[in-house]
Amino acid sequence: MKIKLTSILVTNQDKALKFYTEVLGFVKKTEVPMGEHKWLTVVSAEEQDGVELVLEPMAFEPASVYQRALYEAGIPLTSFSVTNVQKEYERLQKLGVVFSMKPTVMGPVTLAVFDDTCGNNIQIAQM
Repeated sequence: MKIKLTSILVTNQDKALKFYTEVLGFVKKTEVPMGEHKWLTVVSAEEQDGVELVLEPMAFEPASVYQRALYEAGIPLTSFSVTNVQKEYERLQKLGVVFSMKPTVMGPVTLAVFDDTCGNNIQIAQM
C-alpha cells in the first residue's frame, strides 16, 4: 500500500495554486475542470512522480467548520518536510509569508508554522 494522493482544504483553488507553486515551490501536476471547481494537484519539484497534494475546494460546510477551528486554535492542517527549517523560514519570510511559530527546536525535530493564505496553518519540519 502506498500514499499517492493527499488533500488539503483550500478556500480558493486559484489563490492556493499560486501560493503553493510561486511561493512554496511546488509544481502543478493536474488541473481538470469539474464544473464550479477543479481536480487540482501539485507535487514537490524534487519528486514530481511522488505524492500529489490535492488542493481541495471548500465545498462542504462541515469541512469549513473543521478548517476554521484548526486555524483559530493554531493547529497545522498538515506538515511538509524540509532539509533546513531556518533557511526555508528565511526564504519564505522574504516572500511575505506570515509565520505564527518561528523555527523552534523540539527534541530531535525543528518546526515552524505559517499561514498558507487559504485558510490553513502549515507546519514545516526538519528531522
